[in-house]
Amino acid sequence: MLDQLLARKTDFGPCDDLHDGPSLKRTLGPWGLTALGIGAVIGGGIFVITGQAAAEHAGPAILLSFVIAAICCSFTALCYAEFATLIPMSGSSYSYAYATLGELVAWFIGWNMVLEYGVSASAVAVSWTGYFVSLLDHIGVHLPAALTMAPLGYQDGHLVHTGALFNLPAVAIVLALTRLCYIGIRESSGVNTLMVFLKVGLIVIVILAGWHYVDPANWEPFIPDNQAPEKYGWSGIMRAATLVFFSYIGFEATSTAAQEAKNPQRDLPIGTLASLAICTVLYIAMAAVLTGLLPYAQLGTAEPVVTAVKAHPELGWLRWLVEVGALIGLSSVILVMLIAQPRIFMIMGRDGLLPPVFAKIHPKYRTPHINTLITGAGIALLAAVFPLDVLGDLVSMGTLIAFVAVCLGVMILRKTRPELPRTFRVPLAPVTCTLGVLSCLLLLYFENWYQWLLLGIWTVFGFAIYFGYGYRRSKLRGG
Repeated sequence: MLDQLLARKTDFGPCDDLHDGPSLKRTLGPWGLTALGIGAVIGGGIFVITGQAAAEHAGPAILLSFVIAAICCSFTALCYAEFATLIPMSGSSYSYAYATLGELVAWFIGWNMVLEYGVSASAVAVSWTGYFVSLLDHIGVHLPAALTMAPLGYQDGHLVHTGALFNLPAVAIVLALTRLCYIGIRESSGVNTLMVFLKVGLIVIVILAGWHYVDPANWEPFIPDNQAPEKYGWSGIMRAATLVFFSYIGFEATSTAAQEAKNPQRDLPIGTLASLAICTVLYIAMAAVLTGLLPYAQLGTAEPVVTAVKAHPELGWLRWLVEVGALIGLSSVILVMLIAQPRIFMIMGRDGLLPPVFAKIHPKYRTPHINTLITGAGIALLAAVFPLDVLGDLVSMGTLIAFVAVCLGVMILRKTRPELPRTFRVPLAPVTCTLGVLSCLLLLYFENWYQWLLLGIWTVFGFAIYFGYGYRRSKLRGG
């Protein structure tokens, strides 16, 4: 049984050739893939989490938290880039783990990727509601609180009922973007690229305009004295790093579009590394401006960028741009996650670990249409009933675990399959991969105990599905 659980896939060819029926359409070049990565990354982090992490944990040293999280991601990005040239498949971390660590670990990684893409999209949709309501308030339209809040909240370590019905705006944006993903990758990618250009342009405007009103006194002390566990000081910086790590989730989403890339061996490394570099620069610049415009303790709101801008009447004209930019930015994140998650399910379905319905491709649109509908419905349901803090708890942990697997996988495949052609190679692989694993484990160390509990429950549920269905139906063993 152990041999079966550790069985590895050894066919590294494009899986388009491994099934009957229509295939995905190859339409994405390096610019489209880079835009896909930026679209996935820039959203909730820059518009929501930056202010909250600064106010509650790091103070002005939130800049260091972003640097720490970026270093962790950079090691992993190099590993993703090498894997993308070896295994041009849409399964991302799941496919890489299947080729190096075996089926059981691959299922564990794939199941955690539901957290990375599906649950994180729900969290971003909740953030989208905050800026949407702010924009409507700005023009004199007021939605009832019962339709803009989650009916469940997290307080003093347990769920409580808020009295609200459900988060209607979050559900609406998810369903609208699900429809767009259903009809084709070209249409979805085109809309995403447009949104990326718009939101990056608006962010640059905010950074340049806000820089003139930065008060350096707000950066003092740069590292506030520790007041409690994980509140300021270096423990607060590290805790904030685990939070802002959520902001970087998605740069590797380019690898889920491998089967829709025109030249995946060349373009996937470009898209992965370029998107991470661009987003890191924008994050650090925006964090510096926010903490310079307003004392960090006042940034812990649902829309911290709007809060900082409103504190300076001279920047009142920026509020419109911020709100519109946030809506565009958050929408593009949801869109990319809705593109990525169904393709993970598709590969798992083709491997026999999920029912065959998950592997179906629409004959006209050539998209994983059923998966897209399932993913959209699930994301909308979570966004309707759960608040941001509950949804965000699991996302970073699932992603960090996937990153550890990818870093380990590169070292394993260098030993077991050294003859495979690699158009991109991780520089100083033993050092880079080891640092990638250690940096991810360090961030995991600073997660809270209840997050580990939630992850444990999620894992047990996932293994129940695997042993109840996938273990017996795996095509690797002729199921």
